[in-house]
Amino acid sequence: MRTIPSSELIINDDGSIFHLHLKPDQIADTIILVGDPGRVAQVAARFESREFSVSSREFHTVTGSYKGRRMTVLSHGIGTDNIDIVVTELDALANIDFATRQVKPEHKRLTMLRLGTSGALQSDLAIGDLVFARTSVGFDGLLNYYDGRDKVCDGAIERAFVEHTGWSPLLPAPYFVDADEELFELFRDSTKEGVTVSAPGFYGPQGRHVRLQPADPRLNDKIESFRYADPNRAGSSTGSGSGGDRRITNFEMESSALAGLSKLMGHRAATICTIIAQRVALDMETDYKPFVERMIDMSLDRLAEL
Repeated sequence: MRTIPSSELIINDDGSIFHLHLKPDQIADTIILVGDPGRVAQVAARFESREFSVSSREFHTVTGSYKGRRMTVLSHGIGTDNIDIVVTELDALANIDFATRQVKPEHKRLTMLRLGTSGALQSDLAIGDLVFARTSVGFDGLLNYYDGRDKVCDGAIERAFVEHTGWSPLLPAPYFVDADEELFELFRDSTKEGVTVSAPGFYGPQGRHVRLQPADPRLNDKIESFRYADPNRAGSSTGSGSGGDRRITNFEMESSALAGLSKLMGHRAATICTIIAQRVALDMETDYKPFVERMIDMSLDRLAEL
């Protein structure tokens, strides 16, 4: 059995893992992930009790109880590179024996739900809508660094997307990966189904033009017009249209890495986003706190049912 060297799995002097500064007994099996450290307090305010609070860099964690269920809320910051850190370290806390630096004989499955904000790429999605990323599209390339990537991704839709968009060979190869199906069913009647793009930046990678013009000014138009006929998804609410045609619904910056890494590691994970920008209508709502509050309440109630 492989013993993981200290340069690969860094454990702090106090027994906590390197970036998150958490110890194995400090995380619950159910974990809420949020980008903004300030949003941790919004979620934790709903907890009936709190065990502790830990902060390290942009990673702020509170573990407590909601409706009798132990839960952890943790902020991950912005970008799939941070998700790589968070998911890997959470998995290590659950499935690595820190004393021996070896994988535990029994695998523990975590449930991770990311609650975020997003911009809509289809005109029928309104500000305030909740979109469940049933499929995530990685423009970041992160999952391509890991063995087994093809086993958890949908190669057929990837090829169709690359052909439709005339994808530049200078960009990372996009990957399409599904969220956990059990979580999709749990939230199906409270959200709209989405095919969500995770972009490796907020401006150019999402087609925003401030001073620097995107390399392909038409990329967003091609993303919006992409349709993929999939009879297995016929009758879906938003991510698919009539006849099973799937379309891309929204932009954000983390869901692809969360879905992909969790699948590879054997965890249950998904992303729900509140729409705060309508990219087609060129509209934006900066006072989106009420929408986020509604998303948090709904999500905690559903997770308490698991």
